[in-house]
Amino acid sequence: MVEFILSQIRELMQAARDNYRVDPVVFLVIYFASAPFFYYSLFRMIRALAQKRGTEIMVWSAVFLAATVAPFLYVLFFGRNLPWWVYGIIALLIGQGVFSLVTKLRGKPALGAQARVPNPEGQPLPRDATGTVIEVT
Repeated sequence: MVEFILSQIRELMQAARDNYRVDPVVFLVIYFASAPFFYYSLFRMIRALAQKRGTEIMVWSAVFLAATVAPFLYVLFFGRNLPWWVYGIIALLIGQGVFSLVTKLRGKPALGAQARVPNPEGQPLPRDATGTVIEVT
């Protein structure tokens, strides 16, 4: 029984190599190799969001996106004779990743921008040219 299942898997893998020029082993290696980067970047991105660090959010979001789409880019660039719907699914997956990245970044302040913090009287605090709050004594 186990031998039958393994032979079926081997046949499917060979068919993918012959028909589409995509090696499933390479796809799986890329997929599993990008997994630690995916989870680490997710962890760092959430931490940066909690600490409201705009620069780190962008960097770790880009790493997160790259780790998400890397195996699918392999299929997109090296696959041949793929059905049209495969390209559509890959485009949707990459588009969804880009859309998620953009929506997360749009909700955050621009790099170097700081929110205006009102003082107890309700007026914005004075800031210098770099955006740093000037302490008024």
